[in-house]
Amino acid sequence: MDGHNESGNIHVHIVINSLRKYDVERQDFMERACDSRAGYKHHVSKDYLIHLKQSLMDICRREHLHQVDLLAPAEKKITDREYHAKRRGQKKLDERNRQLRADGLTPRKTEFQTQKEFLRSAIEDAAAVSCSQEDFQNLLLEKYNVKLKVSRGRFSYLHPERNKYITGRMLGTHYVEDYLLELFKENAEHKENKKQTVDMGKYNMESKKSATSPSNLLQEETVSVLFIKSDLRLVVDLQACVKAQQNAAYANKVKLSNLKEMAKTVAYIQEHGYNTRDSLEDSFSEIKSHASISRKELKSVEDNLRKVNEQIHYTGQYLANKSVYQKFVKAKNKGQFRQEHPMEIALYEAARKFLKEQSENGKLPSMKLLKAEKEKLLQQKKEAQKTYHYFRDYQKELNTVCFNVDKILGQTHTRQPEKQKSTDIS
Repeated sequence: MDGHNESGNIHVHIVINSLRKYDVERQDFMERACDSRAGYKHHVSKDYLIHLKQSLMDICRREHLHQVDLLAPAEKKITDREYHAKRRGQKKLDERNRQLRADGLTPRKTEFQTQKEFLRSAIEDAAAVSCSQEDFQNLLLEKYNVKLKVSRGRFSYLHPERNKYITGRMLGTHYVEDYLLELFKENAEHKENKKQTVDMGKYNMESKKSATSPSNLLQEETVSVLFIKSDLRLVVDLQACVKAQQNAAYANKVKLSNLKEMAKTVAYIQEHGYNTRDSLEDSFSEIKSHASISRKELKSVEDNLRKVNEQIHYTGQYLANKSVYQKFVKAKNKGQFRQEHPMEIALYEAARKFLKEQSENGKLPSMKLLKAEKEKLLQQKKEAQKTYHYFRDYQKELNTVCFNVDKILGQTHTRQPEKQKSTDIS
């Protein structure tokens, strides 16, 4: 079982003799004539590694052990080097944060992120709303300062703090050109369907109130097509911007930018049919409520998934050490046998105790049923995340609109304005 990261995952080590002891039949993965003869060293090649992985998978399936597909490329390719770099970086960050807290300061950053993690996060965010390669490239550069290079049909990304590009293949299969181009195509088709099936100027409050859960809300066509993320940004407060007060040229640049954002905001509220500040605030409160409900639903699904994963872990631990424990039960000298196999017996007893406590009828759970339940929860989690992200992004956008409208009207920004005569903002 894993040691340093305390994850408890059961794994194996493959140990191979340096020299081949006996002559063996020639296999397809062998490249040289001596690769099957005794007295010669094993020649580790790509085909040989594939053969070893396939053999390991076959053995695990034969023994009814859980086995991931070792031959399929990973969606997120995290190498040992990146894994340990993150551990070291997180350790240093935690030590620095402890010193800051001791000095009475609040740390701004609590989770260390590798450069590859930053790229993956930026690519996922940009790809989710991009309908073309050009949109994707512009959004990466504008929002994350990440440059995209296309060479021989391959996508490569340049981190702001690096001088050398990182290829999409090094990040995982979800960051290469084929996957992303297909995603852009789906986004474009989805956006086109939205334009054809819904009027973006109205929000159907009746359909939202009749729904029973955020998942149902998002599944209804009248809701799922209402919100398309825009490029609206907050209007900058010149009075609170120190750089603008110190630099007149920068202040003029900010003023021009503010005028553009105000124009976009006016166009947004006209396009969506918000005639009063109160109607805009009502929509914001409605979306905020749905975002809170969907977040609770997502957390509930995640809690259930964590419990199932824990049951799968202990069930695997139980099955892995069951044979040793059966020998222990049949052993004549149980004390000596326990001394020889203390770890296996302790793990078996701990797993058995946990599973019995979790079981309602005293029966141990079936690994097959647990995996089926996990797949079901993973699908529910995916749908719940989609719902939550939808309402979260919608809430952020309406909050930006409310803030900009208050700046246009010269009012103090508040999410719950006092009841007063509605001000026409159209």
